[in-house]
Amino acid sequence: MNSLNNQNFKTLLKKTEFEHHLKNFTLNFGPQHPAAHGVLRLVLELQGEVVIKADPHIGLLHRGTEKLIEHKTVMQALPYFDRLDYVSMMAQEHTFSLAVEKLANIPVSVNVQVSRVLFYELTRILNHLLAIGCHAMDVGAMTPFLWAFEEREKLMCFYERVSGARMHAAFVRPGGLSYDLPQDLLVDIRNFAFKFTECVANIEDMLTGNRIWKERLIDIGVITASDALNWGFSGVLLRSAGISWDLRKNMPYDVYDKLNFDVPVGTKGDCYDRYLLRIEEMIQSVRLINQLLDLLENLPNENQKSTNKILSNKAFMEDLIEHFKVSTGLLKLKSGETYTATEAPKGEFGVYLIGNSTEIPYRCKIKAPGFGHLQFLNEMCQGYLLADVVTIIGTQDIVFGEIDR
Repeated sequence: MNSLNNQNFKTLLKKTEFEHHLKNFTLNFGPQHPAAHGVLRLVLELQGEVVIKADPHIGLLHRGTEKLIEHKTVMQALPYFDRLDYVSMMAQEHTFSLAVEKLANIPVSVNVQVSRVLFYELTRILNHLLAIGCHAMDVGAMTPFLWAFEEREKLMCFYERVSGARMHAAFVRPGGLSYDLPQDLLVDIRNFAFKFTECVANIEDMLTGNRIWKERLIDIGVITASDALNWGFSGVLLRSAGISWDLRKNMPYDVYDKLNFDVPVGTKGDCYDRYLLRIEEMIQSVRLINQLLDLLENLPNENQKSTNKILSNKAFMEDLIEHFKVSTGLLKLKSGETYTATEAPKGEFGVYLIGNSTEIPYRCKIKAPGFGHLQFLNEMCQGYLLADVVTIIGTQDIVFGEIDR
């Protein structure tokens, strides 16, 4: 549905206030709305079907995650990050592990970095498939959702093969990985990357040029570059406004400085731009995955093992003893503080840690990208129709595990 331009919106308000003296209609959107993508409650103030105000309410999921982490050892705290953005599990583990490694001065081998980044990019595809599939279903297209979940099933199997868990993997650990990568898995990942572009092409064939899809997304939920900067946007929402900022390029970590990839940037900042950027980011992730697989295959023999002394594999009794010591609190954070951020699928995910020479973080503060994006929902929805709210929430790609911590 087409939105009202600003002039028409102001005229409508003036007419309502001075001529008819009508009272606006208040509607609860959620917290169990199928298009809310979490326990989001929106209090919408409507004039007819036009949104005058959208007030997001959070607090229904709150678990006090950061305070729980401050009463756990580093290894006990790790699984909490799987449950923040539960669509991008290993991305959250990765950030926390990098923060702990900084604060504890833990060296990490090249092979560990390559393996982590490999699953980081698989996780980006996992996230964007859900974002696009659910968004398309919210707007009214069912088939892309089924295609997306078929590919997600393959990625979940990769998660299971390296960690034993399909979602909450606890695979990326400070200092290493919980297990070495099986060689046959790398072959299957390469086959997936080769065939995945066909799935992306099918989704684009159905959506990108579709007249109904374009009418529902183009010029809806527009974000300007100044608003994106002022509200602290990151990820796709920031880049859709025309700002080229990606931590993998601008502040590279692990082995990203050794990889070639492009950062897609939008022009209009509307919902359609955000859809196109997620499609292009999946294509770039496939490009990165192929490069990472090449790096793993060409590493010298001494770097083939991904684990190290900090978190050794559990093949022998000595390794099991070492693993038990680490898991029960041997790993101590030095006195100091660090803020570590990575380019998660939803934007900049950051972890602020303070250590005090114990195995328990003195302070932990999490910077979730979705929290900042949700604060701007009111401005994004004003002047648009009620049906457009569903479209806007879909392109924000919010998950309440990280927002309402």
